[in-house]
Amino acid sequence: MLYDLVKNRDFQKLMQHHIEELIVHFFESEQNFGILCKIDEISFEPPLPDSINNEFRPMTLFFLAGYTFETAHIDGDMLIFEAGFGVENIGSFVTVPLLSIMQIIVDETPIFVNVATYTKEKQEKKVSNTKDGIKNSMEALLSNPENSKFKK
Repeated sequence: MLYDLVKNRDFQKLMQHHIEELIVHFFESEQNFGILCKIDEISFEPPLPDSINNEFRPMTLFFLAGYTFETAHIDGDMLIFEAGFGVENIGSFVTVPLLSIMQIIVDETPIFVNVATYTKEKQEKKVSNTKDGIKNSMEALLSNPENSKFKK
């Protein structure tokens, strides 16, 4: 039952909505917070060097304060912020799917726990029929009167 619940799309949307509402509330009240997330679902732009990537644990805590907090925003279903990493403070934009946030932490206390599992939505690829594509291309070509000379 629990296994089915955490993978249920409606439940995932509900959890994502709660995460978004909490984060927006923190933005509006200028409350710093931390997020504990699954590192394999996060992207860095520009990518971080392997020496830094190898230091991340499967569940990594990011604390949003100062400049990182000021750059943080929600775009669709992603939390995006800029942070510095390593001794050189290498800057990178961090993109975190909201559902990959497992905990939201304030003052070292978890105030929200997400039990839904994050799954990337599969975009359906429209497969075109090759014969239809050739037919449509030929029709487009022959619709121009100047191209009628190519007709067999």
